[in-house]
Amino acid sequence: MGLKRGSKVNAEFNMSSLTDIIFLLLIFFMLTSNFVQIKPFELPKSDSQTVAPTNITVQLENNETDVTLNNITIPESQVGRALGDALAQVKEEEQATVTIVAEVGVPFSRVQKVMEAANKLKMRAIIATQPTS
Repeated sequence: MGLKRGSKVNAEFNMSSLTDIIFLLLIFFMLTSNFVQIKPFELPKSDSQTVAPTNITVQLENNETDVTLNNITIPESQVGRALGDALAQVKEEEQATVTIVAEVGVPFSRVQKVMEAANKLKMRAIIATQPTS
């Protein structure tokens, strides 16, 4: 009897569906991530090579009395409360880091107030610098 064998299983893998999934994941992550935007002003110079993760960014400008916390301008007297609110939004609170971006010429007393507020909330505080040439 001349029976035909069933069709053989194709061992090739179709990549078109995989590329669609990767493209959709890329779009999802691009839309859900938040970008930290720091104003382009001169930072203090340092020889330090340490790179630390950033959860919260505080910007201090030379001629302004307000503070920018995660791209939201707040009065300097409200820094402690705003840091507490920002800490509540961080998923891993025990590893929360405040990056202080202070323009050259900002009095250190303003930087110290932000560092003290972060210390009261048991957060790490680092000062952003630019490398020396």
